[in-house]
Amino acid sequence: MARSYQAVVIGGGPGGYVAAIRLAQLGLKTAVIEKEKMGGVCLNWGCVPSKALIHVAHTVSHLAEAKKFGVSAEGVSVDVDETRAWKDKIVAKLTGGVAQLVKGNGGEIIEGEARFAGPGRLLVNDEEIHFEHCIIATGARPIAIPGFEVDGELIWGSRTATDLPRIPRHLVVIGGGVIGLELGTVYAKLGAKVTIVEMLDGLLPGIDPELTRVVERKLKKMKIDVKLETKASGLVRRDDGSAELTLAGPKGEEKLEADAILMAVGFRPNTEALELDKVGVQVDEKGAIVVDERLATTAAGIHAIGDVTGAPFLAHRAFKQGEVAAEAIAGHPEVWDVKALPAVVFTDPEIASTGLSEDAAKAAGHEVKTGKFHFLANGRALGSAETDGFVKVVVDAASEAVLGVQIVGAGASDLIAEGTLAVEMGAVADDVGLTVHAHPTLAEAVQEATMAAVGRAVHAINK
Repeated sequence: MARSYQAVVIGGGPGGYVAAIRLAQLGLKTAVIEKEKMGGVCLNWGCVPSKALIHVAHTVSHLAEAKKFGVSAEGVSVDVDETRAWKDKIVAKLTGGVAQLVKGNGGEIIEGEARFAGPGRLLVNDEEIHFEHCIIATGARPIAIPGFEVDGELIWGSRTATDLPRIPRHLVVIGGGVIGLELGTVYAKLGAKVTIVEMLDGLLPGIDPELTRVVERKLKKMKIDVKLETKASGLVRRDDGSAELTLAGPKGEEKLEADAILMAVGFRPNTEALELDKVGVQVDEKGAIVVDERLATTAAGIHAIGDVTGAPFLAHRAFKQGEVAAEAIAGHPEVWDVKALPAVVFTDPEIASTGLSEDAAKAAGHEVKTGKFHFLANGRALGSAETDGFVKVVVDAASEAVLGVQIVGAGASDLIAEGTLAVEMGAVADDVGLTVHAHPTLAEAVQEATMAAVGRAVHAINK
């Protein structure tokens, strides 16, 4: 007989496992189906391992620059095997913890790949699974470019790069977005020559150029070569495992030698193998599942969350959507209603933003005031030798409500939480300014930038 559940989640990534945990907590008989490892791309081959490698690379670069504050660190080297083992231990601990949380809350884990067999029915490893409710959380995968298919040897995807197979002599990164810059910077700090090839006229598309310029200056300092408005148009493999790339850019055709190529040109939702036509789930022109404010699809009883519903591809978005979908299935009045969705790029320095940018706020009809505070004037940043960047706060000119916060600098990934809370709760500038911030901390920069927006900064000249 087929196994039956009140709720089945397809995919054990960030959104899927959170949804399964919450469904089980709400008293539903729940199973989560995962074809590889619990935690999905984020925990196994994305967010978590890449940030571990970023920490290693940052440590190496800090040691190399330590002479400026009187520390001599000679003969620093990286043991690739030991670094990989350390990273793998972190991943194993977290993925094992996720599995325990699902089971500990009463959920069941089914290993295998699921596809729909009809309304209320799934096939997993040729076994039929019946469900009352289903949440699709199958995530997304890197976009493949013909002629540059990932093989794990010469041509890497992000999964290969986060596994740290080796430190190449020359790594060419095709794509100047988030993953390309994060991992390209890692390998540059670990000793590789790095070239970034981006077909658009700027790095990190969609991010305020005022923020990206700070990162671009640091890339130049690290001797990372950036080629904008340039496409990889050809590839010739050599017997020694290296390759000659042909690039087409503003100055015409160019040849480039590489012994590793990282493909980082974006993602597309994983929907093709699900056989969605058998249940009537609609997808858009990019293959993303269409959902409403309760994350319900066009098919009764079926919800979808996370990357499979399209951009932005953010793990924390999937976390929250997993909770919303679970609550909706349980009959609670929960909807996806997020004013401030933070986004972080773990470059050097980090970039983080939440709420509305200055341009977006003006486009939405706000008359705005902005305040900025540079880390160069922050005691903690000076004492940590991390002075690149600034905090920028956008407020409504009439109400002084905080509309958005943008940060580029060390610790931006953590500092953005204060800005996100301020926007989400409808805080005004004084709510942030009158809150006592510990000294000396980087968080003081958020307070000062907020008060600068309304002309009352203390540690900066008000304009």
